[in-house]
Amino acid sequence: MFALGDLVQMKKPHACGTNRWEILRVGMDIRIKCMGCGHMLLMPRPQFVKKMKKVMTPAASVDVTAEPHYVQPRPLDPPSDLS
Repeated sequence: MFALGDLVQMKKPHACGTNRWEILRVGMDIRIKCMGCGHMLLMPRPQFVKKMKKVMTPAASVDVTAEPHYVQPRPLDPPSDLS
């Protein structure tokens, strides 16, 4: 469906004129960032699912040089030795 770092299209455009958003946080709430102006929103998952139209670009195939506001997802840190 959607994952961290994906670029999604919303049903209605943002005030800046674009409807492309990057997913920054996935959980009970979804944090998204406008790819036009960099504005960030946090919304409940059911509201996000209702307002999302489609996944435009999966995170693995985003061209970072062409997207000025894109933030690459960090790989998870390996577990530290707790002994």
